[in-house]
Order: sequence, then structure tokens, then C-alpha cells
Amino acid sequence: MSCVCYFFDVSDMPARNSPRPTPARILLVDDNANGLSARKCILDELGHKTSTAANGAEALEIFERHKFDLVVTDYKMSRMNGIELIAQLRKQEPDLPIILISGFVDALGLSESNTGADVVIQKSANEVSHLVRSVGRLLRRTPPRKTAGSQAAKSKRKAV
Repeated sequence: MSCVCYFFDVSDMPARNSPRPTPARILLVDDNANGLSARKCILDELGHKTSTAANGAEALEIFERHKFDLVVTDYKMSRMNGIELIAQLRKQEPDLPIILISGFVDALGLSESNTGADVVIQKSANEVSHLVRSVGRLLRRTPPRKTAGSQAAKSKRKAV
């Protein structure tokens, strides 16, 4: 799938003093095809390898089969919302960086402490810049020491 990001040129992002992170495997989850496509386009333009899922159940199936460095999920989805998906992912890999995106952040009081996400982003005109910065920051952070449970879960999945 190729795409052109008409609304956002990643080359316009200000270059910080830190080096560009190495390409990562990112799982994007959203039941809105337009939002999914837009985020995929942005992250692909940054050089990341993205996989997509249209709902939480599909995301869990993909997650079981492949290794990911980061997950970006929408909050409001049918059958399983983003918080429920995050809880399932945390059981399998507690240290996995996760970003939750929602148009209801303020209305529902969504935060990192009550969602299990590492970053919560409000859908807005600034969403793209927040997403790009958050992905870069989470991929650069030093991962905490892995527990035996998270190592066993990782060994069940293979890198693609």
C-alpha cells in the first residue's frame, strides 16, 4: 500500500539534536479506515514498518504472530475499546510502549495513569506532531529490565 501525505510533510518536523530513531515495527489499531490510513502514512514516511488492525481482536491475533516495538491504538472501537486492548497487551508484554489516541481524552478524563498507555493523545489539529514526537520518544527510551514472563511471551512471537 502506498500513500501520499498531503496534509503533513514529515520533512517539516523540526530536527532535534537527537538522532533519528531506527525504523521500528509498529502496530496501528483503529476501526476508522481513514484514521488508520493517515497514521500509517505518517509513520511509513518516517521509515517505520507498520501493520494495521481494524479492531482489538484482530490486533491481538496479529500481535500473537509478530513482534512489535510499539502499538498505537484508538480508544473508541466496537467490541473491544483501546483500554481493554491495552490490558490484554500488557498481560502478554508488560513493557511494550503503547500510545492511546482518542477524541474523548478530556470528556472521559483519559490519562496515562487510568488507561495503561504510556502516552495519551487527544485527536486534534496537533495530533500528528504529538504522535511523531511520542513515537520518537518512546522508541528512544531505555527499556526497563525484562521479567521472565515478558521474555516467555516474546519467545512465542517471531520477528517479521
